[in-house]
Parts: sequence; C-alpha cells; structure tokens
Amino acid sequence: MIKKIDIVFVLPSLVAGGAERITSFISENLDHNKFNSKLLIAGFEHETAYDIKNIEVVYLNKKRVLFAAPSFILFFLKNKPKIVFSSMGHVNLVMGLISFIFFKTKFIGREATVLSQDAKIRKKKKSAFSLFYKKIYNKLDIIVCQSNDMAKDMTTNYGISKSKVKIINNPISNIQPLKIEPKQNNLIRFVTVGRLSKEKGHIRIIKILSELKFDFIYTLVGDGDEKEDVFNEAKKLGIMDKIVHIPFTKKVNEILSKNDMFLQGSYVEGFPNALLESCVAGIPVIAFNVPGGTKEIVEHGVNGFLVKNEEEYINYLNKKHEWNPELIRKSVYKKFNKEKILQEYENLFLQILN
Repeated sequence: MIKKIDIVFVLPSLVAGGAERITSFISENLDHNKFNSKLLIAGFEHETAYDIKNIEVVYLNKKRVLFAAPSFILFFLKNKPKIVFSSMGHVNLVMGLISFIFFKTKFIGREATVLSQDAKIRKKKKSAFSLFYKKIYNKLDIIVCQSNDMAKDMTTNYGISKSKVKIINNPISNIQPLKIEPKQNNLIRFVTVGRLSKEKGHIRIIKILSELKFDFIYTLVGDGDEKEDVFNEAKKLGIMDKIVHIPFTKKVNEILSKNDMFLQGSYVEGFPNALLESCVAGIPVIAFNVPGGTKEIVEHGVNGFLVKNEEEYINYLNKKHEWNPELIRKSVYKKFNKEKILQEYENLFLQILN
C-alpha cells in the first residue's frame, strides 16, 4: 500500500473570493488515494462561503494572519505535513518566515496577482515592498503563478529563480453550466462580477457605459471599498437607474447566463475567475489587454474582445457580432478543464518531493 502524502492548504479565510475558492477546490479534489489533505484557515468558521465536505477543515479563529503564526507552527509540528501550500501574498510571506523551522517540509506559495503592477496601483513604496517580497518569497520552495505575466514579474522584478516558478492556470471548478437559451428582448444586458476595488476598474466601465447611445442594464455583482466612488460616478454621469447591484450571491453562473456580455475593466489581473465563468456560461467578454491572465483566456473574436483603450472598448460595445455560445464554452474547457489542472497540481506535488 502506497503511503499518502500529507498536504496542508493554508488560507486567511473562506470568505467569497477567487483565491479561497480555487485553493479549497484543489485541496478537496486531489486524488484521495495519493494525498491526505487538510485545510487550515486563519479566520473564523462563521465567515465561510464554501461548503467543504471531503477533507478536514481547521479554523484558528484569528483576526489576522500574522496573529495566527504561532498556531500555524504548532499545527505543523503536530501534523508534520510533507507539503504546505498557501495562497495570497500575506499568507505566503508568513509561510516563508515559518519555513526556516521546518527543514523537511516543502513550502509552496500560490501568488494571486502581478505583484509589481498591483503595488503600483495601490501606491505601495516600491523599494521596501520589493525587497521584502524578494527576501521572503525566495525562502519558499515553489511559487505557483496563474499566468505567464505573473511568472515573468516574479523572476524579473522580485529576483525569484526560474526554477522555483511554476505556471498553473486556474481550473474551471464546481461550475455546472446552465442550458444556453436565446435572449427574449432587445434590451442589452451587461454584467461584471468581482470585488469593488480600484484595480478592478469599475469606474472606467461606468464612464464607458455613459457614452453608449442605446438602452442597457448593467448588473454589478460584488462589494468592496470602492463601492461609494463607483456609484457616485454613476449618479454623476446619469446612469444610476441602469445599474443593478448584487453585493453577494452563490448563484453567479445563473446571473451570468441571463446577460449578453461580461465587462472587465481591470488594470491588472491574476487569473480572472469570473471572466472564465462567463465563458463557461457561453457569455462573451470585453476586457482590456492588461498584465495578468486575461489574455490567456480571451480569444479575440471567439469568446470576446481584447482591447487597448477606452475608445476601442466603446467601439466593440457598439459592434454587431454574432456569437456562438457553445464555441465560447469550448474555448475555455479545452484549456482549463478541472481534470487537466488538477493533474498539473498532482504532478507538481509528486515532483517536489522527488
């Protein structure tokens, strides 16, 4: 009998978010004949947005990841995992520091964005920020990047050895595609799913939509610290009556399927799960060609349009184009189906121990 490999997956919480959903999905769906997975959460059970059934989930009930560091160490000492897999920058940093203690454990960090671009948008001081990440990230054994741009950023701007960087795209996770049905009226329906934060570019989408001469409804799914600014802009430009806001839902794919087009305004992306889900639902996309994984999902003219600037964005919104929903769906399934991506993760875990 082959001994299973013990892996601990570490997250700050299980609130609704791309990193939380993808990491918990991977932990739950690895081959149970080869891997024994546990999910270790710094935060609280009452915040949980995802139903994890197939593995043990341990909550440390800490308000911040840094406060959970001593509990992380005690958990690793007790459980002696062969691999620790963390996701999100601040968690990866804590794991990098903890890795000094555990010589026999392999530490893998999954990065969620193009760090240098994200830091620029958030106006973090570049020198101190970069130096800190360089020192700590280099203590990890492997860094999983979701896109080519993310991997290049790690090696170029943070001095991470190419041998430590592994590109694995996000999988199409537990999304059950609904039946694609023709739209019933001429009212154009746009949708964006994602947290309302500066780097997601909701305000520039609002400005673009205010230039349109035809009638539309724009559904915004998500919440965040830019909410007030986004809606103030919509009021100022006179399109607030065209906006439907849904702060949170577990039925994202149902909402997507009722719309005509997914709009992405991001200035930087890791690997946009909501955009991928839109294509799974057979809904085309318009997105800016920005650093990150967007360009690896969008096939221009097949499942959407990739644009350079606001003028192009408006032109494509006004453009008549016949979309094939099944072709849109197939375009992403061939590259990002869960079987393919899970196999890439399993191969990585087996290789790192050899």
